Amino acid sequence: MSHHGVVRGWSRRRPRSLRATVLAVVTVLLTSVAAVVAPAPAMAADSAYVMAYFKESLSGAGNVNSVHLAVSSDALEWTPLNNNQPILTPTVGTRGIRDPFLFRLNDGTWVLAATDIPVGGNFWAPNPNIHIWTSRDLVNWSSDRLLNVNWPNPNSFTWAPSIYWDAGRNQYGITFSTVPTGRDHSVIMVVYTSNFVNVTSPVVLFDGGPAGVIDSHLVTNVDGTNYLYYKNNSPSTLQGARSNSLNPGSFTRYTNGTGGGCIEAPTLVKSLTSATWWLWGDTFCPNSVFLAWQGDIVTGTWSPVDQRTYTPPLNAKHNSIHPISATDRTNLLNRYGGTTAWNRLKSWNLPGSYVRHANGVGRIDAMPFDPYQDSQWRLVPGLADPAGVSFESVNQPGRYLRHANYSVVLAANDNTAGFRADATFHRVAGLANSGWSSFRSHNFPTRYLRHQGNQLYIHEIGDATGRADATFRVGY
Repeated sequence: MSHHGVVRGWSRRRPRSLRATVLAVVTVLLTSVAAVVAPAPAMAADSAYVMAYFKESLSGAGNVNSVHLAVSSDALEWTPLNNNQPILTPTVGTRGIRDPFLFRLNDGTWVLAATDIPVGGNFWAPNPNIHIWTSRDLVNWSSDRLLNVNWPNPNSFTWAPSIYWDAGRNQYGITFSTVPTGRDHSVIMVVYTSNFVNVTSPVVLFDGGPAGVIDSHLVTNVDGTNYLYYKNNSPSTLQGARSNSLNPGSFTRYTNGTGGGCIEAPTLVKSLTSATWWLWGDTFCPNSVFLAWQGDIVTGTWSPVDQRTYTPPLNAKHNSIHPISATDRTNLLNRYGGTTAWNRLKSWNLPGSYVRHANGVGRIDAMPFDPYQDSQWRLVPGLADPAGVSFESVNQPGRYLRHANYSVVLAANDNTAGFRADATFHRVAGLANSGWSSFRSHNFPTRYLRHQGNQLYIHEIGDATGRADATFRVGY
């Protein structure tokens, strides 16, 4: 374009000396070359992570097919933004999304792609489109628009887009799951784009065989090798393939499969402080449970991560995770807030379980369950002592956890001194782990909140089992 501009400008000017003309052209060319080779502004070092997800609950009552974001300093413990409410709401297509994938482009800006399916929509409905949003800073977003990536396959779905940079093509690849015309099983296809407006015709990137594969995440150039993770349909596991190139058809499976049963949506995450990789997987029976593994992407060996060490956002589904800078994290927190209007209490020794109320009884149960709001609490200043804490139910406001004959129940505040004392606890360092919390009764100070047989009590604690039962993590 620069050269054309020079020619057009030259044709309109009066003739001048050959020497002047040559000098002018050389100057323009040198300026153009300098503009091309000038390095892009350095991006700040990454020090945190952002997660994109949509939401579902066990019964479907909590389904929200919109884009949500959360932040983390370690890629394991997550703080949902905007009170776990949508950041982006789809306005085109079916006006619903699933499987949001967030990716930072080479110029430091961001793109978010997602499947076009509404709440209650037909997964299998033919649809060639995906949603696209762009942003310069993760806070200010473009309008929602559709990108047709799968027009040669008019009878198929277009699921779970993901994005990577293909340096050899000097373009971005967008992968997705579909059944190509003439085949009877799902494969991973790819289109290429430089602007997320125009794309090439889709081609098969990876065919995992007659059982079919879906849900891809491609990580490029890990010591010269590219890794493609996906869900294998039978057996239902997360598997990995690798290639020294990014050429379609070049990837070869190298793992035996991770997880099993009802697992999908692999997400790969590299630690910012060590050589560790994590592999996240999303379950769909039961729904709304994330599993995570820790391992080595090069060897493809993965071991389960202790649920004590990671907590995804409540009801999160099919996530993508990307490193961000401290500035990015600050901007997100400033815009959307870094706390929620509620908390959840995770059990130390049953870390898949959370404090909840059910039929007026305080207990712990393994997630997921509905109403999921039974596990949400407002931690308010203690009713009997503002230095303590009381647990007010989110979905039954005005009702608090209190002890009665040493059992813990949910009851309406009658504003008596006895109720206020029974409903007040003092938060102390966790009896089993000082990084967690334990809660000492206000009016029975030798007793602590603990679970036993899944129900909550206040007990005197005298052994390791009791200390473990009385330890909780206050999170989201």
